[in-house]
Amino acid sequence: MNSENSLPLKARIFNIIQIGDKSNTISRFFDIFITVTIVSNILVTFLLTFKELAFLFPLFKAIEYVTVGIFCVEYAVRIWTAEFLYPGMRKIKARYKFLVSFDGIVDLLTIIPVFFLSGFVIFRMLRVARICHLFRLNAKYDSFNVITTVLFEKRNQIISSVFIVLILMLASSLCMYSVEHEAQPEVFKNAFSGIWWSMSTLLTVGYGDIYPVTTLGRVMAICIAYLGVGAVAIPTGIISAGFVEQYQRKSNILNIRQADIKDIAEIFVDKRYAGKTIEEIEESDQVSIFLILRDDLSILPQKDTILKLHDIIVIRGKKEVQ
Repeated sequence: MNSENSLPLKARIFNIIQIGDKSNTISRFFDIFITVTIVSNILVTFLLTFKELAFLFPLFKAIEYVTVGIFCVEYAVRIWTAEFLYPGMRKIKARYKFLVSFDGIVDLLTIIPVFFLSGFVIFRMLRVARICHLFRLNAKYDSFNVITTVLFEKRNQIISSVFIVLILMLASSLCMYSVEHEAQPEVFKNAFSGIWWSMSTLLTVGYGDIYPVTTLGRVMAICIAYLGVGAVAIPTGIISAGFVEQYQRKSNILNIRQADIKDIAEIFVDKRYAGKTIEEIEESDQVSIFLILRDDLSILPQKDTILKLHDIIVIRGKKEVQ
């Protein structure tokens, strides 16, 4: 506590406004306060669309202006303390880096709409950015961080699955256009009409505004509908598997923390272990392998996982039963 008080005022303010600092009680209260402010702002923005509540509009407007005023103050303070966020940079450069960062842009988009309420539609649509402000706040805590971690670690598989869906969508749209264009020239005017139909079919939405009338078109629609069920299930399965792996990893780390520290060790994988599977090493050396550290990744080991040169494995010796 004394070390915190010995810091300059600017540094203490920076520590308070930092998101997810669990060691600082004031910072935790600030996070809660900002969360309540964001939720209140989003709620009144939603309620302002109900004409039945017109008698409460002055109150809603007041709450909106107060909350946006808080956002403005927070934005200004974050710019003012940006030098602590990017240590080693000059003040001007640090502030510029914050302004063009994701957090800085989200903060700016949170403020802009209130000054253009009667202007262009695009500025009124920017009110949605306030939800991103809430996501940014939650992303610093473990409960929400699990989601971002899974999406980041599975990004290649997710991108690949989305690419497959896009290819299927393009192929099915061209096929349907070729089959249905002559029968429904006004409905399937071009390939884009086919893309709209294939999107609603592959994603199992089915708006019903466009549909095939020919026999061949209907047969193709049945096949594409079945493909759509599988296509949607691919990214869902990947993300679900990612959550399972993440929670298993957390469980393994918890087991490591609860184990006797004398039983825990890290082993650098050299030529002796490189190319071997986890099962082979556990049986030959009588150890339990909890984690594999490979570059910047923490890999949950499976029995058939093959170790690579320069990996680091976290192990615990198996206790003999007396």
